[in-house]
Amino acid sequence: MKNIHKIFLLSGLLLFSCSDFLEENPRNQISLNQFFSQPNHAQNAVNSLYRTGVPNMLIGGGAYSGTRIMLGQYMSGFFDNEYKGQEPHIQNVQQLTIDGQNTDDYLNGMWSNLYLGISRANNAIKYIPDTPGLPDQDKNRLVAEAKFFRAYAYYLLVQWFGEVPLVEEPYESLENLFIARSSIKSIYDLITSDLEFSVNQGGLADVAMVNNGYRITKGAAATLLAEVYLTMSGFPLRENRYADAARVARSVINSGVYSLTTHDKNSEGKVIPENSAYNKIRKEQALANEYIYQLEFLVGIAENNYPQWSYPVALASEVRYAITNGAYQPVPRFLWGYNKDEDLRVQEKQFFHTTFTRQNGQLLTFEPTPYRWHDDVALFQTSTSGKDLLAYSYADVLLIAAEAIAQSEGVTPEAIGYLADIKERAYWKQSRADIIAGLNGMSATAFTEEVWRERYRELVFEFKLWFDMVRTRKFPQTTESGNGNIQFVELVGATSAWGRQFQERHLRLPLPVRELQRNPSLTQNDGYN
Repeated sequence: MKNIHKIFLLSGLLLFSCSDFLEENPRNQISLNQFFSQPNHAQNAVNSLYRTGVPNMLIGGGAYSGTRIMLGQYMSGFFDNEYKGQEPHIQNVQQLTIDGQNTDDYLNGMWSNLYLGISRANNAIKYIPDTPGLPDQDKNRLVAEAKFFRAYAYYLLVQWFGEVPLVEEPYESLENLFIARSSIKSIYDLITSDLEFSVNQGGLADVAMVNNGYRITKGAAATLLAEVYLTMSGFPLRENRYADAARVARSVINSGVYSLTTHDKNSEGKVIPENSAYNKIRKEQALANEYIYQLEFLVGIAENNYPQWSYPVALASEVRYAITNGAYQPVPRFLWGYNKDEDLRVQEKQFFHTTFTRQNGQLLTFEPTPYRWHDDVALFQTSTSGKDLLAYSYADVLLIAAEAIAQSEGVTPEAIGYLADIKERAYWKQSRADIIAGLNGMSATAFTEEVWRERYRELVFEFKLWFDMVRTRKFPQTTESGNGNIQFVELVGATSAWGRQFQERHLRLPLPVRELQRNPSLTQNDGYN
């Protein structure tokens, strides 16, 4: 049974009154002097974070728009949405015509939701330690969960917008409402401080989330922290935190909690495509070994919209959903980054699919859409899905470790082994020995670029591509050769699949205009009106 959805989520914390004469004891809201007076108040405050802030970036959005986390993938130029004609923010980021005005409503939704999550986390972090009747162990754990979500929210904000206001305390008065933008370094300092606490002092369970009541685990916090250190090592900070990224990624690997899902093979040792690791991941509700951080769904309470994006608009009549939409369609230039013969991930009905067979045997074809989110029961029987959404995978940890070790220690057998783990699963016709032989002798630069190629291919459903492009300042240039060749060129000056040239200003989103109007202490990012 699932747990988070069974618990009442707190919807409001503050209640203001004009004078003592009018004071009442509200029955449907909790004031500050009433809240955190019982252990369940602390629990509810943290429970609310599982559907506020960052989680809303991954689950919010209707059938037409896709989720907010997809924005960077559209920005990269490698993904399309069939309904972009009525979703102007998609056109503006694809065409690189985005500014604070033409995407104000959309960007304000991102900004406001992330800061709502931060506000709730700040409240929890400040008041949980003083909650009467709550055991110290529970206080520590709940604060660690709140710090995870606060760090995650700031991590997305700083990657998308650069310098943003750093708010660490609850708003409890009308003073100091207008906060200026803080430096990127200070934002990352808070992120790493929060996550180091969660990993090392929070008392989080060192088990898979699915075995922990879907609550944040030590592995989830460590995975996010490892990625943060990797990001800090790139642009714009250029701090050399590769050793830290390697240290934290190793802690996840060495925990023994996680492993890569394996393929089923026939008696001849050949992979059974319908039971490949990728299809096992697709079919399962949640894989304890591979899912490090996932978003929980439950039919009737919080349902997963992603199956609707498994088919283009034209196939809506073939499924139970009223609407389908190719909201996350890879353009041909993205698919060129896979070896069409050697890479299992790009074969039909692995990561993507292009065919549908009707009951009468008629074969329909369409542009590639995600097969990863294909839910047979939801699509053909119920039109509702309760399958969890993978946000951080064990594959991601292996790739972080491989890159970080290569950059801090050199191309060691350990780093090669982690990258070989990913490649061995993907290149179904190659032996591990041949894969390792191909990696041996590489320079740190060449090996790192090989890791980037696998991040491009492997993490397509974890929405990492644009953030990787920004931190490396490299554009993955593909060719129509069919051999999956990817060369990395300078991002600024590169031309996207839509024929648009990336400029320096595109590496940060504009602040929404309404935020600039609300807060006179804010300034706009360079290059935007």
